[in-house]
Amino acid sequence: MRILVTNDDGIDSPGLHALAAMAVRQGHDVVVAAPAREASGSGSSLTGVEADGRIATQTRAEMFAGVPTFAVSASPAFIALMATRGAYGPEPDVILSGINRGPNTGAAVLHSGTVGAAFTAAANGCRAMAVSLDIPFSSRSEEGAFEHWDTAAEVAGDLLPLLNADFVLNVNVPNLHAGDLRGIRRASLAKFGTVQMVLLEQGHGYVRMSLEQSDHGAEPGSDDAWLLDGYVAVTPVRPPHEARDVVLPGLVDTAGEHVGG
Repeated sequence: MRILVTNDDGIDSPGLHALAAMAVRQGHDVVVAAPAREASGSGSSLTGVEADGRIATQTRAEMFAGVPTFAVSASPAFIALMATRGAYGPEPDVILSGINRGPNTGAAVLHSGTVGAAFTAAANGCRAMAVSLDIPFSSRSEEGAFEHWDTAAEVAGDLLPLLNADFVLNVNVPNLHAGDLRGIRRASLAKFGTVQMVLLEQGHGYVRMSLEQSDHGAEPGSDDAWLLDGYVAVTPVRPPHEARDVVLPGLVDTAGEHVGG
């Protein structure tokens, strides 16, 4: 199986390395293409640094023998889109996005570059998974804080058989040794999500925002709740699609009555 590995934390992220290493160990045909710089919060944006209509791409030393590696001056979603068009060799069967430094839970997945890459892949007919490691904000600056990238990578490998191009598998893994995980649970999307954008300051001609850990109570059965209990939270999520169940009074909504023109 051909797998493209990308992320939103950038080409030098240890999570990207761990995810690619897992795919190599499983014997897949692997290529790595990730943003040259951090692109967190980019969602499904299609942005890139262009010169004469060309997206700047640098070939990097291979992460592993036989694994082509590209640092791309573009958003994760744009990289995923280009991959489905053959930009990095044969079109991938699967796009793995991550491993993100921090959880991607709840409705906040809308803004995640990690999930955005997976959404774009699925919208273009490619199976996709977004993988995140639950590293709390409070521990990210602590010297010597241990991050269990390999745990998240192995979980992702175990879940590969569940992938289907009809949805994205959003996977959030506790920052624990693999032997300390309590299990894997299907989870609903929390209403808010662990990470929230808050207004810190407002002045003349500017505002200042910050990402902060939410202190709201976790909803039972949600991705937040399972994570807090030490379980891997797995949620199938579909990219944006028509809400066929919505009735719009007064408007014709019978297929075929409008022929275009």
